[in-house]
Amino acid sequence: MLYVVSTPIGNLGDITLRELEALKSADVVAAEDTRHSGMLLKHFEIAKPLLSYHEHNEAMRTAQLTERLAAGDTVVLITDAGLPGISDPGMRLIRECIKQNLPFTIVPGASAILTALVGSGFSTEKFFFGGFLPPKSGGRERDLRAAATREETSVFFESPHRLTKTLAVCAEIMPDRPVCVARELTKKFEEFRRGTPAELLVHYEAKPPKGEIVFLISGSDQ
Repeated sequence: MLYVVSTPIGNLGDITLRELEALKSADVVAAEDTRHSGMLLKHFEIAKPLLSYHEHNEAMRTAQLTERLAAGDTVVLITDAGLPGISDPGMRLIRECIKQNLPFTIVPGASAILTALVGSGFSTEKFFFGGFLPPKSGGRERDLRAAATREETSVFFESPHRLTKTLAVCAEIMPDRPVCVARELTKKFEEFRRGTPAELLVHYEAKPPKGEIVFLISGSDQ
């Protein structure tokens, strides 16, 4: 059986009883970063074999893990934070399980996307999730221009060192549109900062951001 298990996005207290039960039942834990996940398991006093599963070895590991699943092993798949398959490795293994008719289940938990969406104060009735904004300027501007035309809230992941570039583009193409930077969610220095793109650009140019960031753009009809 494959358990696709969500892990805390920051605060370890957000782990669920079902997630802990799944981890304790594993014959092997496939993790995006074994060092990071090793600390998580150690914190909860769970001793299990760890196997790396990331974008550079996903094809090879998928074959190995499906063999173990077919042999009756219990495999738990986790990433550094959040649910595997959402902007993180996992979809390839799930698709292979479907193809081979191998049993799997999803163990949900903390979500940076939904936490940021609710905390932004923007409309939650409908929203668009675009994953990570493209690192190249052309792709980033294309995605942001599309967001400017959307009626629903747009949600993206963004890296700290590219945030000011993103805000500068937004200040040019949608200067009056409310945006929100949700940063370090559930952690000690959690931040929700709202305003126009230009207002947030001034702030983050003066105080370069750190940590994990969710960037939200309110819809055109909000």
